[in-house]
Amino acid sequence: MRKLTTLTTAALVASASMASAQEVEVLHWWTSGGEAAALNVLKQDLEGKGIGWADMPVAGGGGSDAMTVLRARVTAGNPPTAVQMLGFDILDWAEEGALADLNAAAEAEGWDAVVPEALGAFAKFDGKWISAPVNVHSTNWVWANKRVLDELGIAQPTTWDEFVAAMQAVEDAGLVALAHGGQAWQEATVFDGVAMSAGGADFYQAAFIDLDPAALSSAEMTKTFARMETLRGFVDDNFSGRDWNLASAMVINGEAAFQIMGDWAKGEFLNAGQVPGEDFLCFRVPGSAGTVTFNSDQFAMFGGDGSNADAQSELAISIMSPSFQSAFNVVKGSVPARTDVSDADFDACGKQAMAEFASAAASGNLYGSMAHGHANRASVKNAMYDVITAHFNGEYDAQTAVEEIVDAVAIAQIRKR
Repeated sequence: MRKLTTLTTAALVASASMASAQEVEVLHWWTSGGEAAALNVLKQDLEGKGIGWADMPVAGGGGSDAMTVLRARVTAGNPPTAVQMLGFDILDWAEEGALADLNAAAEAEGWDAVVPEALGAFAKFDGKWISAPVNVHSTNWVWANKRVLDELGIAQPTTWDEFVAAMQAVEDAGLVALAHGGQAWQEATVFDGVAMSAGGADFYQAAFIDLDPAALSSAEMTKTFARMETLRGFVDDNFSGRDWNLASAMVINGEAAFQIMGDWAKGEFLNAGQVPGEDFLCFRVPGSAGTVTFNSDQFAMFGGDGSNADAQSELAISIMSPSFQSAFNVVKGSVPARTDVSDADFDACGKQAMAEFASAAASGNLYGSMAHGHANRASVKNAMYDVITAHFNGEYDAQTAVEEIVDAVAIAQIRKR
């Protein structure tokens, strides 16, 4: 195993004149309006420290397209300074010895005391910090247009049956019940919440994190796929290939009533000038309340020749500062990665998310998102993607999909070895 490149303590106290001569090239996939607004908070913070920002956005694929570009850059011997990453992708790069050691920054700033263990599991490798978590997103959310529901006399659903009845009432009124974009990662994101709702926390842990064949082939899995079939019936005919933020726009504009999507969707509502509780509602996928399926956007620094160590350290420290964690996540729709950040500046959905995250972390009901690379490595995740999206597009019925996902996961595990 190769050793991590070390960012020395000296890098943390680099002079302003040194920092001003540097810039960070940042590879990311934050390209929607709400995401760009949030990212601008980080850019401005660094500019205040005299560090330039070279933007390298790669849209599409829920980050998978960005990882393809990253692999090409690293293979060519020209890695970016910093890269947005999720979950096991971070650990995979750490195993290759490609990432810088951020321990000096972490120790100086006391990260260990304020980052939850479930999150730190993806930010540390071999006992050393190798990435700076920007936020915590959760995936089992529903977003709803309040005006549409009010006009149709629909109360916020709290059970699966109520949710189905609400969608039927919306469809009967001539509107789109469920806004969705037909991309594999979006189907998997919906599947996250549906699986937790259909089978509960123990099933989710066994099937998607432990990869227990009995759970993968269980009645709960069949129920999950059956519920996905129900949702497919409420999606409009033009869903194929639609970007997630365009699905959010359908809810914002009153064309659709609901969207199942991670809490990054809230940034689109806020960017459109909408207010939670007045213009839109946020609630957990009915049946999944009390649990949180999460992912965390993190920035990993590539070691290179060490010439950008000063700027990389400043970037990591900026990301982890309480003031930035609050300002960024207020705009992004996520919650801070630090547990000591006040919720004072957050809106109603943000306060709810922070309270539920803290409660789930304390009770052991915080689960890494299968859809976003926090339950298993990419080979397994992608194998599940293939089955989930094929089923959603009518290639399999529920029982066949269960058989296919069992086989796909088994093959992916063999390849992983």
